[in-house]
Amino acid sequence: MIVKQIWTANAYRNFNYLIACAETGEALAIDPLDHEKCLAAAKEAGWEIRQILNTHEHRDHTGGNAAMLSRTKAQVLAHRNAKNRIPEMTRGLGAGDVVKVGKTVELEALDTPGHTMSHVCLRSRTEQPMLFCGDTLFNAGAGNCHNGGHPEALYKTFSEQLARLPGGTLVYPGHDYIENNLRFTLSREPDNRRAQQMLEKLEGQDPRRAYVSTLDVEREINTFFRLTSPTVIAKLREAFPDLPEKPDPRTVFLKLRELRNKW
Repeated sequence: MIVKQIWTANAYRNFNYLIACAETGEALAIDPLDHEKCLAAAKEAGWEIRQILNTHEHRDHTGGNAAMLSRTKAQVLAHRNAKNRIPEMTRGLGAGDVVKVGKTVELEALDTPGHTMSHVCLRSRTEQPMLFCGDTLFNAGAGNCHNGGHPEALYKTFSEQLARLPGGTLVYPGHDYIENNLRFTLSREPDNRRAQQMLEKLEGQDPRRAYVSTLDVEREINTFFRLTSPTVIAKLREAFPDLPEKPDPRTVFLKLRELRNKW
């Protein structure tokens, strides 16, 4: 399984992805907003894009579909409930469905609502799993819920799915927000030395060669995984004085998401 991360260099800081079968040269394009860069990268590698996967329906993830389809014979895959919002969709996905690329690549669909209610992530069936997580999970952050999502659903996705995945899982998000997200983590947990070290290391990084984290790393630097940290809870109480003495993880997550909306 070959993974090509494509930096779009647009205002939204999107990442697009190509996943290819080394044996057949068949490829899957994930959220190929910048269809020209995706097609050029596939051509350079000698790959043929046979499938497009939209993690969700927002235009900064589906906006390249039509142009890509005019140049390929690709099928479009997305959450099965997104059909009315992704007219090009030819295959709807649910939890546990398998996406095959060529002869050697298998990706499992995860039903991950929150950022929108029709969002899928893909998890590779490889020795070291990889998670292509769209706008659900970012490096050091979590997706917003402004345009068709819900924070309660996002919390359940984090607590019941992402938190249970192996720590060595590589994280491939839909956008490069790591620097700003690390600053938010440190605003909530100023004594998080790992996050501070990461910010010093990655400040001003070239997104064309972006750092790829793992879920183990995210559990150290991502405040949305650090729901029992005494510092996180103490800082949260400064913003929400009525916070219970021992708030449950759900309450902490929702309050953090509320603060991040305005940060």
